[in-house]
Amino acid sequence: MASSRTALAAHADSADLATGESLFDAGRVIGNSSQLLAAIGDASAEETAKTALVRAVFAPTVTPVALELLQSAAAARWSNHQDLLAGIEALGLRVVAASAPADVAIDAELFTFGAAVSSDAELELALTSKLTPAVAKVSLVDALLKGKASDQTLTIVRHLVRQPRGRRIGELLRDAATIVADQADSVIATVTSATPLQSAQLDRLAKSLSARYGRNLTINQVIDASVVGGLKVQIGDDVIDGSIATRLKDLRLQLAG
Repeated sequence: MASSRTALAAHADSADLATGESLFDAGRVIGNSSQLLAAIGDASAEETAKTALVRAVFAPTVTPVALELLQSAAAARWSNHQDLLAGIEALGLRVVAASAPADVAIDAELFTFGAAVSSDAELELALTSKLTPAVAKVSLVDALLKGKASDQTLTIVRHLVRQPRGRRIGELLRDAATIVADQADSVIATVTSATPLQSAQLDRLAKSLSARYGRNLTINQVIDASVVGGLKVQIGDDVIDGSIATRLKDLRLQLAG
């Protein structure tokens, strides 16, 4: 992944949305072909053989920058085939994120869509069921997002529902948003509270967390009455739980003990 990101940095000025789409398309082609996946993901194979294979298969259909990035991924050593597919997807996500205008917050759009999906069981099933054809999933995504979200977000979600790789839609969108934010040198903080926080409170919280983590933060608010009061903040694997619900639970455990 490190070598692939280095290759991406070399094309920072020329990576566009079409390149991101090419990477997503290639990742799905590789993922749907056990022979191609095995050949490109073979750690014992010669790098030149793998890069030549990538050029032969994808040169006619992908952008020149996407081809170079795919060859870089093929030349690298991956621990397993799933990591290879995840690496190609991550490259696609970073390219798509870099192609967005400065005023487009892809991670926020992904979060909003994820919240809408998680609140509708039928919609979640339609987007994740193996029984739903991929073309139907893409049509549903288009109906929900076209004209309401950026082209970048639409491209990302279309890809995710077509190649979930065993992940639920909520996990897909969270993982994608995390990579998108990281491309912008930012991290996502999910803040759960019983009632919406005021903008001044959010600004203070963002400044405090940014100082603690040494990076810019994007805050996603989740309203959950069950927390009663206080805040629960999750940043990656870190959880800062200052909710009243958790304090009451801890108190009950102490009393029971």
